[in-house]
Amino acid sequence: MISQDYQIELRHYRYFLAVAEELHFRKAAEKLFISQPGLSTQIKQMEELLGVELFTRNKKKVQLTAAGEYLKEEAEFILNHLQQTRKQTMLIGSGALGEIRIGFLGSAMQNVVPDLLVRLQQKYPDIHTSLEELSNQAQLNLLLKDKLDLAFVRVGRMPTGLERRTVVEDTFSLVLPEDYPLEAQNFKRMSRVQDENFILFSKEYSPEYFNTVMGICEDAGFTPKVNHKSVHALTIFRLVEKGMGLAIIPTSLTHGFDMKVKFIELKKIEQRALLSVAWKKDNRNPVLQHCLNLLLKE
Repeated sequence: MISQDYQIELRHYRYFLAVAEELHFRKAAEKLFISQPGLSTQIKQMEELLGVELFTRNKKKVQLTAAGEYLKEEAEFILNHLQQTRKQTMLIGSGALGEIRIGFLGSAMQNVVPDLLVRLQQKYPDIHTSLEELSNQAQLNLLLKDKLDLAFVRVGRMPTGLERRTVVEDTFSLVLPEDYPLEAQNFKRMSRVQDENFILFSKEYSPEYFNTVMGICEDAGFTPKVNHKSVHALTIFRLVEKGMGLAIIPTSLTHGFDMKVKFIELKKIEQRALLSVAWKKDNRNPVLQHCLNLLLKE
């Protein structure tokens, strides 16, 4: 029986998370720079203090119990929140207002994110910013875990607990090699390119975009032959330039590239590329509202 003088401390959560992530005591101990017996003792102590088993162990593998799975999610949240609180406290103590952590898709960096950064710098120069380009799902996951404050995404559905507002409603454009025998003035319908290969953004990167583009083609009476997929506009343009296929992208992505490709804006189709800003409803970052006010002009 463990003494009542003991209590769960932050180190227990750190040790627990290392084992929960590695599912291997030796690897977790190496990661923590402590001995394996010492780590095992700390985990056993934590289990006794909680009165539950967090791992099932045998000679072949280590697995999380149902209680361990729950604690893993909560411990990640707790430690991340403490780390961010410490960082914000230090920034505020040094005279800054705090930090805003922004995730974005590449297309948001054309105008929306740079414009926000300029306005922040002008009105709130003491707000620090950090930026990270990520897929839609990765951004939503990090919002839920309080590891991002703002996310610029293209999604159809928003997880419970998150808010969003549309910030850009964009058309789509067809991307063709520079010497492709088709121009905007003689382009009438998408069926003109139904026999071509297509290069799309990966469905895993942006399911909403992928499904919308498939819908554009299907509305024209064909299912596109997808030859390549990528998560980067530059890669897609390079493949189009080399004659590997055509692409359909949000029109905002047609600017800022000097490549041997051309664009035909698809003005007559009903589909639009919607870019939204998302945030967690109960986010406690003191500078989040300043950013939202600038972005949404409230």
